[in-house]
Amino acid sequence: MKIALKTVQTAVLFLAFLPCISTPLWAEIYRYVDKNGVWHFTNIKRDRRYTIFISGTRRTSAEYIKEFSGIIKQASKRFGIDAHFIRSIIKAESGFDHKAISSKGAKGLMQLMPGTADDMAVEDPFDPEENIFGGTRYFSLLLKRFKNDKILALAAYNAGPEAVEIHKGVPPFPETKAFVKRVMAYYETYNSNAK
Repeated sequence: MKIALKTVQTAVLFLAFLPCISTPLWAEIYRYVDKNGVWHFTNIKRDRRYTIFISGTRRTSAEYIKEFSGIIKQASKRFGIDAHFIRSIIKAESGFDHKAISSKGAKGLMQLMPGTADDMAVEDPFDPEENIFGGTRYFSLLLKRFKNDKILALAAYNAGPEAVEIHKGVPPFPETKAFVKRVMAYYETYNSNAK
């Protein structure tokens, strides 16, 4: 009887605390780097020097795809790149997180490096429209450079066009090979789901 009562008490306690455990807690984290190169992080945006580092919301890829669908279609039309292909690059690069920052400093949905963002006239890489238009424009230029070879253009998008030219093909970098494979797999999935 004591064992049964103890089991019931444990179950009641577990159920009482279950909402606390299963409710995700997300907070926005802001950061800035001072004149001495020191990074400052906070959950309260104290002044305009702070920029968002981690977003307080988490959504599914389907929600992001829906949100950015209109921008993707416009970029597709302007630069002549299949909308599913643009989605595939975004999925592989940032998982549709428009505030994503890579360890190498690439930013936004299409993970634009600062130099590329400047070259593509992207002032705010975290602005979805600017980032998608800048990334799609850059990819369209890479497609032209590599004679419409999507594989080489993707490799150049990831590793840089010079690396593709030096290696006369996809560079032997594991990250680049995985990126190309991932984008093509997403592209195949998006195409088959559209039929």
